[in-house]
Amino acid sequence: VSTQSTGVCRRHLFKRAVIGVGIYSAWVSNRGSVKGYFLAGRFMTFIPVGASVFASNIGSEHFIGLVGSGAASGVGVGAFELDATILLQVLGHVFIPVYIASQVSTLPEYMEKRFGGRKRIKLYLTFLSILLYIFTKISVNLYSGALFIETALNWSLYVSVIGILLLTAITTIGGGLTAVIYTDTLQTAIMLTGAAIVAAKSMLEIGGWNGLQEKYRAAVPNETYPGTECGYPRSDAFVMLRNPSTGDIPWPGFIFGQFPSSTWYWCADQMMVQRVLSAKSLSHAQGALVFAGYLKLLPLFLMVIPGMVARAMFPNTIGCATEEACMRFCGSKAGCSNVAYPHLVMTLMPTGLRGIMIAVMLAALMSDLTSIFNSASTLFTMDVWPLIRKQAKTRELLLVGRLFVVFLTIISIVWIPLIKVLQGGQLFIYIQSVSAYLAPPIAAVYLLAITCTWVNEQGAFFGLCAGTLVGIVRMITEFSYTQPRCGMEDTRPGIVTIHYMYYAIIVFWTTILTTLTISFFTECPDPDNLVNTTVWTKNIVSKKDQLDSVEIREKVEEMERSEQQTSNDPAHVKIYNWLCGFSSIEEQEEDAKGLIKSVYQSTKMKYITRLNSAIIISFGVTLYILFSCGKDL
Repeated sequence: VSTQSTGVCRRHLFKRAVIGVGIYSAWVSNRGSVKGYFLAGRFMTFIPVGASVFASNIGSEHFIGLVGSGAASGVGVGAFELDATILLQVLGHVFIPVYIASQVSTLPEYMEKRFGGRKRIKLYLTFLSILLYIFTKISVNLYSGALFIETALNWSLYVSVIGILLLTAITTIGGGLTAVIYTDTLQTAIMLTGAAIVAAKSMLEIGGWNGLQEKYRAAVPNETYPGTECGYPRSDAFVMLRNPSTGDIPWPGFIFGQFPSSTWYWCADQMMVQRVLSAKSLSHAQGALVFAGYLKLLPLFLMVIPGMVARAMFPNTIGCATEEACMRFCGSKAGCSNVAYPHLVMTLMPTGLRGIMIAVMLAALMSDLTSIFNSASTLFTMDVWPLIRKQAKTRELLLVGRLFVVFLTIISIVWIPLIKVLQGGQLFIYIQSVSAYLAPPIAAVYLLAITCTWVNEQGAFFGLCAGTLVGIVRMITEFSYTQPRCGMEDTRPGIVTIHYMYYAIIVFWTTILTTLTISFFTECPDPDNLVNTTVWTKNIVSKKDQLDSVEIREKVEEMERSEQQTSNDPAHVKIYNWLCGFSSIEEQEEDAKGLIKSVYQSTKMKYITRLNSAIIISFGVTLYILFSCGKDL
């Protein structure tokens, strides 16, 4: 009883810590301006920003999907994590200097600034991002988090998920991005500590690396389909980048196809970039990405390898091969690899440590959801609402941002019944497929916008449309045909049998070639649109981007009138203003003037950030080589 009480106390301690950090961030943060709420006032240092970038990525789907893929197919899925370490440095040294120099709050806003007054690219990217947040990221996190909680606590899915959603929404609404970053920092420490404990204990249990290689290769379930290899571990399970034709992670497809897909996620997705834009300087932004890059080296060892341990220890359950056996264990015909981590935790960990791991999963789930809520509300408030209300003031924008979080919470709760219908094995494949088909066009357009000065709006828009069309054709065709079970003949059309990484190459280069061709035969972009919006022009100072003193004075005078009207408000109105973060005149004045961000760095900081980025990239490449050179290390 005492150990159970210890686990419960630790879970309550986690909840109290999250609420405490959220309240603290509400006190200290500049929440009363648009930049303060959506970009944390742009005063964040590199450690909390880097921790938030890491926590925003490592959601509960990593502890379920990434670990499950490790159990099912070996170390290959770790390639996605090493890919991220490299792309984070590309973000820091190629993309972020341009984003900071262009003085934008959202990435669709950057596209509008880069290509001029036509808003069709901006609106397309905004609505696409919000829809992807609602129907993929939120659903994946809710499913995977609920799966762990149901396995560990036997709680109702509805009770646990609704409670977490409400706690997440309160944290996000109350403090904005500052609260998200501070709670992410706490949750990163919790996640890494708990995952390290499980990884160490599982490796000791299996007999170290040599024991894992021996037992994983022998992890064949008792029930299999005769005459097939269903249920047998892959012969290349300890190889990361695999055979071009027979591997599930073919090295040409990963390098030339998956890399563009990941470029969108790490370098051109609002949820990730928004955290970096909250840094107080370019040096802190790059330092945060260096810190996050070091952290991203860990999931291979803290998640993928423990998943392989689970398969080696429980071949008849985690590695079940027949539909009947899988249904008996986890209720899914698609397989039971997704329950590898919760099963490992509940089997290996004593009750007290189980409480810690439940806190880890809650931290992972909440870190992703807070990031999604804040980023989606930022996109809607900054890019969509001004089109509805062109003269919207700061207070209105802040209120709309908070109400949109409430809307997302309601949509998420409504989505819960559909989560129970989705099968775990199909859900992870679904997410990967959507990224491979929709992400390459976005990555291609952002890459060309930042690096190629003669690409214009017409080329970018129609290139984006062409690439998206090619991706949607494959996506609709794939979802129209059921993937055959192991051992069955694949009778689907040829377009579906092309590996999704190879198809991503087609989508990416369709976008590139269409964009370049149309841009070449149409008029050149306006030179004013190139100021501070490309890697070649990020240091140009333009009068167009500066607010003159008259405009500043008019904005400040308008805010002063508003302040005078609210200074005599009754007590309950003042309490409402504090809860919503409606700030003093000084904070609103700072928002009116704007923060003109410089990409200047001292020579010392340039050397430090570049040296660390080089070290991280070297580590990543070295691990690729070590895990891809053969069947054994």
